[in-house]
Amino acid sequence: MPRDERHTATIPYGTLGIVPLKSCSKMGEKVDDYLVQWREQREHENQSNLAFSGYKRDSYVVSASTPRFGSGEGKGVLNDSIRGYDLYIMVDVCNYSIEYSLCGTTNHMSPDDHYADLKRVIAAAGGKARRINVIMPFLYESRQHKRSGRESLDCALMLQELTAMGVENIITFDAHDPRVHNSIPLKGFESVSCTYQFIKYLLLGVDDLHIDSEHMMVISPDEGGMGRAVYFANVLGLDMGMFYKRRDYTKIVNGRNPIVAHEFLGTNVEGKDVIIIDDMISSGESMIDVASELKKRGASRVFCATTFGLFTNGFDKFDEAYEKGIIDKILTTNLVYQPDELLSKPWYINVDMSKYMALLIDTLNHDSSISDLLNPVDRIQKRVKEYNERYAK
Repeated sequence: MPRDERHTATIPYGTLGIVPLKSCSKMGEKVDDYLVQWREQREHENQSNLAFSGYKRDSYVVSASTPRFGSGEGKGVLNDSIRGYDLYIMVDVCNYSIEYSLCGTTNHMSPDDHYADLKRVIAAAGGKARRINVIMPFLYESRQHKRSGRESLDCALMLQELTAMGVENIITFDAHDPRVHNSIPLKGFESVSCTYQFIKYLLLGVDDLHIDSEHMMVISPDEGGMGRAVYFANVLGLDMGMFYKRRDYTKIVNGRNPIVAHEFLGTNVEGKDVIIIDDMISSGESMIDVASELKKRGASRVFCATTFGLFTNGFDKFDEAYEKGIIDKILTTNLVYQPDELLSKPWYINVDMSKYMALLIDTLNHDSSISDLLNPVDRIQKRVKEYNERYAK
């Protein structure tokens, strides 16, 4: 049963329907299983009320498809009625494993393709749903969140476009810059943290940690991740440090100024386990550089925890770093596509977010507050206490 049952005192906002697009099908199945299990066990005093029609079902998944023509053009199709539904459309814009045919050639779907399919499904609803919510774990174009010179503001445009189409709430995870919400101030926007899940799976995956300021430290790989690292460190009662990137602003390589060096700000890391916390691993070069610098400074073990593991340049560099003892474990979530090769790596810990996502959907469907779900301090401290007691024995 869900830990927070307050919402059972309220009636659902509308009949629950989740629409996992093909990019998010595995996550959608897991979320659906949790919802079916919880609602089957749940008893409600007003269960005979008309508002609870369809409350207990074998599945809450609404069948949707996004077929394409031979020219590469597509359309969105909803195969089930959604009139009066409280819809939650799930999309993973980073799922590059899906292919489609374009004039006889095979194309991998890009973030632009996934975003276009999302809009097609919203358009297919045709205003019949009572409320449309979008769950987009990796916020589309979130790295293009501010303007430097004559540039497009893609993330803000995306948010405004979705809300103009009738989307009421947008739920994302660990947004690169949550201030993009300023572009849609009158609509719901939640950037959900994965801090509790990182700590949970780190404690499950490593059985000899000493969680105190003498033995462990939290590191931010750059100034942009300071907020995450400060929160992580404060909740666990640890010290923190930060690297800042010295860049060469005289040239641009692959769309950005190349990093010349990583400079460290913080206390001594010698002999301590360190946790590098960030929002994503893209190519991974920066993460490995930071881990190498920490090892040079005498760090004991290095754990990397990032919400999105994109691994855009493959896994060879991480295999090499693991073999050299530079990195001990890497934790990323299943909020984005994970190839089987990644799941088989000895250095990888998979952080499953499906239960948390199901809790968010279940609570929002009852139009209840999600504040307790977004603030996991008590759960983190309880989990750490249990770990310390078990380890002490």
